[in-house]
Amino acid sequence: MAEQQAGPPGFSVVPGEAVHTSLAGRRAEIIDLVEDAYRLHGEGQTVNPPSYFLRFPDRPTARIIALPASVGGEAAVDGIKWISSFPANLDLGIPRASALLLLNDPRTGYPYACLEGSIISAVRTAASAASAARRLAGQRGTPRRVGFFGTGLIARFIQEYLSELGWQVDEFGVFDLSAEYAASFAGQVLGPTGRPVRIHQDAESLIRSSDLIVFATTAATPHVVDPSWFDHNPLVLHVSLRDLGTEVVLRSANVVDDVEHVLKADTSVHLAEQQTGNRDFLDATLYDVLAGKFTAPADRPVIFSPFGLGVLDLVVGAHVHRLATAAGDTVPIGGFFHELDRHQSVGAS
Repeated sequence: MAEQQAGPPGFSVVPGEAVHTSLAGRRAEIIDLVEDAYRLHGEGQTVNPPSYFLRFPDRPTARIIALPASVGGEAAVDGIKWISSFPANLDLGIPRASALLLLNDPRTGYPYACLEGSIISAVRTAASAASAARRLAGQRGTPRRVGFFGTGLIARFIQEYLSELGWQVDEFGVFDLSAEYAASFAGQVLGPTGRPVRIHQDAESLIRSSDLIVFATTAATPHVVDPSWFDHNPLVLHVSLRDLGTEVVLRSANVVDDVEHVLKADTSVHLAEQQTGNRDFLDATLYDVLAGKFTAPADRPVIFSPFGLGVLDLVVGAHVHRLATAAGDTVPIGGFFHELDRHQSVGAS
């Protein structure tokens, strides 16, 4: 949070390089920070309204999402993430997503920082997945075969954060609709681990060969619909939310980050709710897991479906702002707020 002072806080920009520098080497710290945010959320110390989707009739695959939120506690902060997803960007050779994050002072409401948000978004997503993996796998046994379905930026960040868990992985598996992307991920991201890496030619092979499966695709509708592929009861990090068919969902134990948020926008669990007419198939939230209220079963697949909470972006973003400010890596914008005298007329000296 900005320091308490008489007037509004100063305003600064935190560019992507400074965000990256602030987060480097802090993966274990960020996982713990995200878990603390989930605890605050579960204890009712946050406000996390529904995300708002801006869609375009002439660009049906594109969208921009607004995630407003507020976090209480010792490091209180308000703000909003504004993140775009334009899949056609991949044809231009640039990332699909771009984002910024605005932080507001909870005392005055004035924004005090604008941060490059795509790195923060990827990091909080990866830290959330790693937290779920750590807590759920801790109740079922450490996965020895880890598979990645989808090999983009988010998959890379998730692998980096999973590496903080200290698992002894026997083999990594990779599947992507693009053989080029799969080979690049296998070589550049997984190769440095020194563990065997197998590139699968089909989705079924990857799933049946993995104890933990990370779904990080851009799929808009379910395409993995055969529950028998999951008969070995793996742990599934369903980060992309729309890959799994209803029968797969209904035959599994389901953990989500927030019930109201995830049951929307035709996510796989939302489709399951529409088909069944109830939410009985949802077993727990990640907060329930952290609080010891739920134990993951070993005799069913366990699926973690995180819609992504704006409070996580705020907590990570405010931490980045503090670190970047201390390191002198922010860009102050002097005079950003001009009209601060309620009664001084425009042009008055």
